Amino acid sequence: MGLRNEAFFYFKKQGRRSEKSKPVPPSPKQVGLPGPTRNGKMVMFFAVKLKDLFEKGRDYPWQKPDNCPCCNSQRLWGHGFAEAIFDGYKRPLVLKLYRCPDCGCVIRLRPKGYFKRFQASIETIRSSITSKSIMNRWLPGISRSRQCHWYRALKKRLNAYLTGVWVGGVVAGFDRLLQLGQVPVSRCI
Repeated sequence: MGLRNEAFFYFKKQGRRSEKSKPVPPSPKQVGLPGPTRNGKMVMFFAVKLKDLFEKGRDYPWQKPDNCPCCNSQRLWGHGFAEAIFDGYKRPLVLKLYRCPDCGCVIRLRPKGYFKRFQASIETIRSSITSKSIMNRWLPGISRSRQCHWYRALKKRLNAYLTGVWVGGVVAGFDRLLQLGQVPVSRCI
């Protein structure tokens, strides 16, 4: 009898040993499946017309990625759809998912012109920040709390990444952070 497939328990109060014949499941490391990762490679951006996507839904002709961004494998399988909310649409739009059978990575296709996890377009966010910095007014039609969220997050990132001595202004800082490949209005630093 080995300790590999069985679990032994010792009860202190009664002073006896008990065997449990139920096998212990292997850990994920033993199975060889990678754990979830939080890198930016799992979201791929494609040119998509949101109006067509709204009208066609699951029948929209998504362009399949050439290879997996994590392991570079060319075998990608369809993995269903995920819903995402975008400004200007009353119901969520469906985005295509692909899965790599070699590394287990799930890839989500997303329209260009939008940040990950944001429902407003990059242009809308930038024009809101421009309006606030130049005219000291928020854009009409978008909730004030969302625009405040974007503006405060941008100022926080400017202080963190551009060393607090950035003199180019918030709009130039927004553009600079975009050039660095960051989401300028993201809360995480």
